[in-house]
Amino acid sequence: QVQLVESGGGSVQAGGSLRLSCAASAYTFSSACMGWFRQAPGKEREWVAIYWRLFRKADIGFFVKDRFTFSQDEEKNILFLHMNTLKPEDAGMYYCAASDHGYCDATKFKYWGHGTQVTVSS
Repeated sequence: QVQLVESGGGSVQAGGSLRLSCAASAYTFSSACMGWFRQAPGKEREWVAIYWRLFRKADIGFFVKDRFTFSQDEEKNILFLHMNTLKPEDAGMYYCAASDHGYCDATKFKYWGHGTQVTVSS
């Protein structure tokens, strides 16, 4: 069963931190690719972090590379996105996603959570 449930969003001031969580079903957690995406109002969705399960490595978007990190709890099937030094432009809806595609292309993610809202005030 496919299940992705995000949590941890909220409102913070610029410079603050948040940790987003994504609880996945065991089936979904075993997907070849897991990712975090975000979408701000009026903007296209963009990928923030993509985890390649085969290589056990995470790619972080260049625009957040020095501030965001990806981690996971394999025992509990939870993904995390650690966001530090948040900026107003980081605000938006953050989604957890999964893909079974052999190549972790951002356009190939098929399964999505409902998202968690992040607001950053200046």
